[in-house]
Formats: sequence, C-alpha cells, structure tokens
Amino acid sequence: MSNDTVDKLVIFLAKRDGIDKLVKTFQYVSKLVHWHVEATKPELAQRFKQWEVASGLSRKAFRTGRFLTGFNLLRRNPGATPTLRLLAVLANAGEMVYWSFDHLLWLSRIGTLDAKFARRLSFISAFGESFGYVFFIIADFILMKQGLAKERQLVAPDHEEKSKDVEESLRKIKVDRVMRLMAVAANVADLIIALADIEPNPFCNHAVTLGISGLVSAWSGWYRNWPS
Repeated sequence: MSNDTVDKLVIFLAKRDGIDKLVKTFQYVSKLVHWHVEATKPELAQRFKQWEVASGLSRKAFRTGRFLTGFNLLRRNPGATPTLRLLAVLANAGEMVYWSFDHLLWLSRIGTLDAKFARRLSFISAFGESFGYVFFIIADFILMKQGLAKERQLVAPDHEEKSKDVEESLRKIKVDRVMRLMAVAANVADLIIALADIEPNPFCNHAVTLGISGLVSAWSGWYRNWPS
C-alpha cells in the first residue's frame, strides 16, 4: 500500500519523537533539581524552574499536528478484532482531544490566546489524555495475553511447525511483549501526570512523583522509538 499525503505527514511528524523525548528528559530532570535545591539555593532553583517551563513550552510546539497520528492509525490499522477496534477508537479519540487542546493550551501560555483560558484548556487536554491512556493500557494487556497464548502453543510438544520458524515466531512475540511493556510503563506514567492536572492531590502533584513519572515516560518512549 503506497503512502498518501496523510501517511507522509504522519511519518514526517513522527521524526520529532526523539527530540521530544530528549526535551522531556530536560523538563523533568530540571523539575527534580528545582525541588531538591529550592530550600537551600533559591536562585539556582529558579534557574532550573525556568528551564523546566521553557522545556514544557518547547515540547508543545514540537508536537503541533500530532492529533493526525491517531486519525491515521484508525484509518489504516484500527485493530484485528471488534474489541481491539473499539479500544483503538476510544484510545485514539482521547488522545486526539489531548493533542488538539494541548496545541490551544500552548497558544494560551505564550500569550497568543487569552491566558485566562489556560486552566480550562489544561483540564480538557489532561482529561482526554487520561481517558485515552486507560484504553491504550487495556489493549496492550489484551495483546500481551494473546502473545502468551501463542507462545504456549508454539512450545507445545505436539506443535508441527519447523523449529527454525518456531524460534523466529517466539523471538517476535518476545520483542512485541517488551515493546508493549514499555508502552504500558509510559502510559501509566503519563496517566499520573494527567491526573495531577485533572484532580490535584499531594501524591500526583508532588515534584518527585511528577519528575520520576516524566522520566519513566520519556525513557520508555525513547526505547520504543529508537531505530532498530
């Protein structure tokens, strides 16, 4: 199947994933450093706070147009079963809301839109994000369960497939499982960050929780997007 305009645009936008993960690392490392030195070195803490804010705003600019990714996935590969297709629709719908309102939130925070809209836009963006992540996580667990069932079938004594083909199939299943575990780790971490926006609470909004969650998300995503 040849790539059309939307496919090519998605591929182009996806090339920024690496820099997004790098800047996300800067953002959450600076958050942790700010928290660590805030009481003892306020001037240094303020510098790291500025780095954190600048990194967060930069990431929003890098992600312009990312809502097309979910749309294109639903067009091209919505899922192999009705359950997976339903989960894909719900997950990507939430993510598309997240990306769309995240762009507006960026405009509000840099002053292009009225700053008074920032809190409401942040809530809608975070709600769409968390809604989508729940269904992404469920889908990944279903697919990992299917992979385990296939793996047991392949190693069964009465399985007739050639040993070389079995080894290759098992290798692909294990690689897929690792990728999905990385996806679950990233999505759970991002869900915690989103919950901090939806319903502020001492656990999710603590600098250490947000910092560690941000780094888990960045490094898990980096692993998944690293060229093979």
